[in-house]
Amino acid sequence: MSDFLAAEDAAILERHQLASFEALWSLQLEAVDEPNTGRGGWSTVFRLDLDEASYFLKRQSNYLTHDLLHPLGEPTFAREFRNIQRYSALGIPALEAAFYGERKVGRERQAILLTRALDEWQDLDSWLAQWPELPERTRHAILAAIGVLARTLHATGRIHGCFYPKHIFLQEKEGGFVTRLIDLEKTRMVLLGRKDKIKDLEPLLRRAPVWSEAEVRLFLAAYLQAEPEGNEVNAWLRKLSVRRRNKETRS
Repeated sequence: MSDFLAAEDAAILERHQLASFEALWSLQLEAVDEPNTGRGGWSTVFRLDLDEASYFLKRQSNYLTHDLLHPLGEPTFAREFRNIQRYSALGIPALEAAFYGERKVGRERQAILLTRALDEWQDLDSWLAQWPELPERTRHAILAAIGVLARTLHATGRIHGCFYPKHIFLQEKEGGFVTRLIDLEKTRMVLLGRKDKIKDLEPLLRRAPVWSEAEVRLFLAAYLQAEPEGNEVNAWLRKLSVRRRNKETRS
């Protein structure tokens, strides 16, 4: 697989002599958190601030995932990069890749994924932390935007797999909100229809206990393009509530 370099970022990275795998691999930076270890290797995230733009630089070695198509494993970043490209092609708002590349060095399988930082965005966790203080119109606009995001995703026949508040980013714009998803590694096709979609949405509601039932109905109304008190919303709310109770009982 040849390296990917986004046209929009090529000039910036070339100006800083960072438009190659080798340059990005050898760049000395301070990690933003502790490295992930396991899978027989490691994976680390760094922040890269250039004059014109900011990025997150992710590097990994022998940090592999296995499936039927890759019985010997492939870097987890390879799957995430493919999903970033798919989301873009399908019109699902998500993070954007600036560079991707892989190398085999002896027995070491290295991978780099460079994505643009979402500095002008806030994750849903940050909005939930101040939820009671937000104006009603702001809360309703956020719920509607997330409902539209989920509908856009599921309409493509895919589920996110980690549809959590920390993976949903929002930006206020012209009286409403636009959204983007991150952490796309676990995205997969819908196989079981509504059951898969319920499974995808329930973790979001469990992690947003500050939402009232009326607010959950507004989210579902936007997702289903239905009335908040209508039969379709009622049915989904019951299914989500049952799954949530079952998950809480097991934990």
